[in-house]
Amino acid sequence: MLLKKNLALFCLISIGYPVFAQQAPLSAETEKKIDALMSKMTIDEKAGQLNQYTGDRTATGPVTANSSKYEDIKAGKVGAMLNVRGAADTRMVQGIAMQSRLKIPLLFGLDVIHGYRTTFPIPLAEASSWDMDAIELSARTAATEAAASGIHWTFAPMVDISRDPRWGRVMEGAGEDPYLGSLIARARVKGFQGKGLGSEDAIMACVKHFAAYGAAIAGRDYNTVDMSEHTLWEIYLPPFKAALDAGAATFMNSFNEFNGIPATGNAYLQRDILKNKWGFSGFVVSDWGSIDEMVPHGYAKNNYEAAKLAITAGSDMDLEGHVYINNLKKLVDDKKLSIDIINDAVRRVLRKKFELGLFDDPYRFSNAEREKRVLDNPENRVAARSVAEKSIVLLKNHDQLLPLSKNTKTIAVIGPLGKSSIDMKGAWSVQWDNDHPVSLYEGLQNKIGPGTKLTYAQGCGVTDTSKKGFAEAIRTANNADVIIVSAGESADMSGEAKSRANLHLPGVQESLIKALKATGKPVVVLIMAGRPLIFNWTAGHANAILYTWWLGSEAGNAMADVLFGDYNPSAKLPISFPRAEGQIPVFYAAKNTGRPVRDKKDLVYKSAYIDLPNSPEFAFGYGLSYTTFSITDLKLSSTSINPNEKLQVTCMLKNTGTYSGSEVVQLYLHDLVATVTRPVKELKDFKKIYLNPGESKEVSFIIDKEKLSFYNQKLEWVAEPGDFKVMIGNASDHISLEGSFTLTDYSN
Repeated sequence: MLLKKNLALFCLISIGYPVFAQQAPLSAETEKKIDALMSKMTIDEKAGQLNQYTGDRTATGPVTANSSKYEDIKAGKVGAMLNVRGAADTRMVQGIAMQSRLKIPLLFGLDVIHGYRTTFPIPLAEASSWDMDAIELSARTAATEAAASGIHWTFAPMVDISRDPRWGRVMEGAGEDPYLGSLIARARVKGFQGKGLGSEDAIMACVKHFAAYGAAIAGRDYNTVDMSEHTLWEIYLPPFKAALDAGAATFMNSFNEFNGIPATGNAYLQRDILKNKWGFSGFVVSDWGSIDEMVPHGYAKNNYEAAKLAITAGSDMDLEGHVYINNLKKLVDDKKLSIDIINDAVRRVLRKKFELGLFDDPYRFSNAEREKRVLDNPENRVAARSVAEKSIVLLKNHDQLLPLSKNTKTIAVIGPLGKSSIDMKGAWSVQWDNDHPVSLYEGLQNKIGPGTKLTYAQGCGVTDTSKKGFAEAIRTANNADVIIVSAGESADMSGEAKSRANLHLPGVQESLIKALKATGKPVVVLIMAGRPLIFNWTAGHANAILYTWWLGSEAGNAMADVLFGDYNPSAKLPISFPRAEGQIPVFYAAKNTGRPVRDKKDLVYKSAYIDLPNSPEFAFGYGLSYTTFSITDLKLSSTSINPNEKLQVTCMLKNTGTYSGSEVVQLYLHDLVATVTRPVKELKDFKKIYLNPGESKEVSFIIDKEKLSFYNQKLEWVAEPGDFKVMIGNASDHISLEGSFTLTDYSN
């Protein structure tokens, strides 16, 4: 088996896939220090730099029993730790590393996904803001708090494109679109890394999961991925490249296989694309235990072989697999592995430790006084509330029920999540003693005046099948002027290993909504979830619907701000919401096919369902406001351009309603005829603009060769001459303006 893999590797190298690429050097002085240090290191100590263990706090994966982890640190056999946090604990564990022979400092990593001490909205919710400044602020605040607690490294952002809401980790990303996802990836890296590594408030970003993890078959976590290279390059790789261009320090590979090879052992992904073609000079860490998981994948016979395959393919650090530390020395001794490959990986890790300043002061991030000052900063909660407000999507507002009047006499809060606090944090949040995010009920209490009465009934639990609580809920509703229903998932129903085959509102929640609607009272439904859910009856019958996701520490206050109009919702969906699981994957940038549906009444021999429309319940880019906007007066600076020219596209945006608010003006393109068929529309730009009632503003976009380019059959990035349609609207399914232009060749 090992011989066969060696032959495959030789073939890859012989056709232009070198074992490792030249790294971008630091200063000459630092490079000399690294050279000097590495000359003193034994193979075991080098393997130690590529070995990461988890600490004793809550684990985020299957833990390998290890009672000797601290002895291993003292022996120089550990390069990084996960799940050790706090100035005191990191200082203590770093002190053990300082007892090692070479005193090489440890890296401390943690899953700082959407906040540290202050919890921000889940990443998919933040993506709904379409606000890069807000997303960067979220990551910046999280980095500031984490760095003050001794953390050097976060395992974020997750930039996997996903078009399957069955996949539990969809909550951790930015949705279905590579253009939007790329902008968000860049914003999050900038937020985490701030002014650059070495700053006291900067932590290393780790871009994950490389690559294509979001396309797990059937939405089942850890499952196989099977896609064309064209789809890989055009849809799934762009956010990774954007994150790299933003300066991301590290990458994490993924659990899935690609083209039959697990990503952890995939040289095409890690060596050829990431380190060679893209010139990535940081290091790649495995996902939790993914090196030894190549054995059950059927790609490696045992951990000895898995270690060789992984490090040769470009996986530099082994996260909680214990594979490198137990096998690398033997592989070198057996002449199965070149020490040069190990040296390349070690140098990548040591460079980051030098960049962070850990060789100058191993304890520089472990300052208890600074930790207390930063974690107690009230401005962090202010930021969390602002980002949460911007993440709430208004899906329906029949007869302008919202915003609610502050003179409403009685408001009934009904539903399983109305008084829930801890669920507001969502999946992948950092756990704290005595943590108390603001619940919906508490947020409303904080908002209402003495003339408003707030009542409550649970009605049912999140997954209850019993309706015994309905009677009390109906009595409460009958005595109210308006009903606010809290529905959705509990926080532990989305996230890693939380795939769902049934995406409908769990339990009897929709039956509860039907019963409340039957009272004749106005019903506002707030859906709290980590993914798009299916709620067709509610969508058709509730008076108003807000999709609030999981909003973090200030959830209840942000929801109350929106409900009462102190903040006018401006969010747009970053992912399509299906009508039924049978539509999945459903996404806006679909191909036309040879038999498209042109008339909804004529589905005979067309690419259509016989029992359901092709369209989603709520489309990508959709989201309402308390005010209304018009988009008019499309102008193109020319009807044709050559590849060296730029086309200016303008339109007028006007606030035609009675509230001040923001609108996201979205520009889509369609390349009508190409050597590779193109989607019916692709997001290429957008502007989020705030206007007062009656105010107008010209919105301008620039279309250049880059925006018209795509990967052709040879995977070359090209812009082909031809005709294009330009579309502008406020949602992918709500296009207000259309125009056309031609891209000529250079000679015209």
